[in-house]
Amino acid sequence: MKIAALFPGQGSHTLGMGQLMAAAFPVAQAVMDEAEAAVPSLLALMREGPAEDLTLTANQQPALVATSVAVYRAWQEATGLTPAYAAGHSLGEFSAHVAAGTLSLQVALRLTRKRGELMQAAVPAGVGAMSAVMGDPAVVAEVLASAAGVAEIANLNAPTQTVISGEKAAVEAAGAALKARGLKAIPLKVSAPFHCSLMESARVGLSGDLHAAHYARMQFPVVANVSAEAVSDPAQVAALLEAQITGTVRWVQSVQKLAELGADTFIEFGQGTVLTGLVKRILPGARTFNIHTPDDVAAFLA
Repeated sequence: MKIAALFPGQGSHTLGMGQLMAAAFPVAQAVMDEAEAAVPSLLALMREGPAEDLTLTANQQPALVATSVAVYRAWQEATGLTPAYAAGHSLGEFSAHVAAGTLSLQVALRLTRKRGELMQAAVPAGVGAMSAVMGDPAVVAEVLASAAGVAEIANLNAPTQTVISGEKAAVEAAGAALKARGLKAIPLKVSAPFHCSLMESARVGLSGDLHAAHYARMQFPVVANVSAEAVSDPAQVAALLEAQITGTVRWVQSVQKLAELGADTFIEFGQGTVLTGLVKRILPGARTFNIHTPDDVAAFLA
C-alpha cells in the first residue's frame, strides 16, 4: 500500500468525538490531555457540550485537530504503518502537518484556536454567505467573473461540487444566475464566508503567528490546499497555510495529485466520512478507509 492520510475540516464535529479512541488507546488519550493543556476546557466541551458552543469556529477548529490527531496516532500505533503522503481539507491541513511532524500538536492547537477566532470576527453575522453548487465548475467560474460584489470560489470539492463564498447578496445573486444556467445552488449553514477575500483581516491577523511558529523536518510530504502540490520543505508551510485563509481549497486537484504521486489507499482520520465520499467521486474505484473508532482500526487490520 502507498497510503495517503486525509484529515477533515469544519462541519464534521459531533459531541463525544474521539472519546472511544481515547478510552481504548493511551496514545489517543495523551493527545486529548495535550489538547486540554493547550486550550483549557476544550475536553469538557467536546465530551459534554453544549453542542452550539462546540460548533463555534474558535472551539470547533482545535477540537477537530485534537480528534484527528488522536485517531491518527492510535491507528499508527496499532498498525505500525506510516503514510506516504498526507492532505487536509482546509482546517485539516493543520492536522496533516501534525501527522507529518511539521508542527507540534500544541502549536497547531493554539494556531487553529486563534485562526477560528479571527475568521469568526472577520465578517459581521449575516453579511457573508456560502453556497454549494452542483454542476460544471467552468460555468461557476464564468458566472462569478461577472458577479457584482464579492462572490468567489472557496472550495473545489468534487468534479461537480463547487462551494462559493462572499457577500450575502452577491452569493445569492450568483446562485440565481447559476440556477438559470441549469446548475443547482444550495445555501450552506455557516457562521462566516470562509476561503474568500472577506477573510483578509483573518489572514493578516494570523500571519505573524504562522511565520513565528517552528516547522520541523517533515516525515512525509503534505499536499497543500492552495497549490495542490506536494510540499516537503518546512520553510514553505507558513506561507501556504496563510494563503489558504483567503484562497481556494483545491481538493479535486489535491486528490488527483496524490494519485499521480502513486497513492493507492486513501484513509480519512477523524470524525465523519465527507472526504472519503469526495475521494470516491474524484477517483471512482479508489480504495478508501475511514478511521474514527477502535472498531474501524480492527476492521482495517482485518
